[in-house]
Amino acid sequence: MSKLPKAHKFVDLSDYGRPAARVISLALKDTKFTPIDVTIGFIISGLFAVFCIIYGYYWFAAFFLIFKSILDAADGELARIKKTPSYTGRYLDSVADIILNAIILLALWYITDTNIYYTFLAFLGIQLQGTLYNYYYVILRNQFNGDTTSRIFEDSTPTALAGEKQKNVDILFGLYKLLYGLFDKVIYTLDKNAPKGKVLPKWLMTSISTFGLGFQLLIIAIMLVTGLKDFIIPFFIGYSLMIFVFIAIRKLL
Repeated sequence: MSKLPKAHKFVDLSDYGRPAARVISLALKDTKFTPIDVTIGFIISGLFAVFCIIYGYYWFAAFFLIFKSILDAADGELARIKKTPSYTGRYLDSVADIILNAIILLALWYITDTNIYYTFLAFLGIQLQGTLYNYYYVILRNQFNGDTTSRIFEDSTPTALAGEKQKNVDILFGLYKLLYGLFDKVIYTLDKNAPKGKVLPKWLMTSISTFGLGFQLLIIAIMLVTGLKDFIIPFFIGYSLMIFVFIAIRKLL
């Protein structure tokens, strides 16, 4: 099931795992497995990837990074198929992503000669890239009655949906604000009028989807297995300059 109506779907380069995610979610549809269980699965896959990076098993690391992306799509897919959307799952997913991103980058710092400060800059860059992509994507979903579990402005604790506890939503939303608040604020400041602007063309959304976490992990996987591990962190620092390019294009449109 798509997050957007068919007429407004674009080629999402970060969502290459969606076909496999659908297979997994359909297989779990009539089981006791929940979207939260799948989220835990992608956390485990991400940690396996970190282990493999540290010990030099780069092909296995690439596999687990890509498998993590697939499961990252499968949890939301399963929630839509079972018709059990939840803020608990939405915020757990995001909190797990940012923590895993930090750990993955630390693992890359450990196996290379990269300065820790550059590693921190790459982390900031990756998070800002992902925040811009999610910002524009959520705006698009809200404009066309797509999946609305994610909100354009995460400025207040949402009311728990059926089947979840408000306490869990409160805790996870608090963690989300702690970990993502600065990144959200930066992107909102850079392009605060985006929700009032015209619908973003599909070609622009496809270009911005290179900022999606799935595509970022794919880049890391490819660079690991092609012997370019020393260039991963510098790449993400440099590619962050495209944030300003995409925002400028959006404003010109």
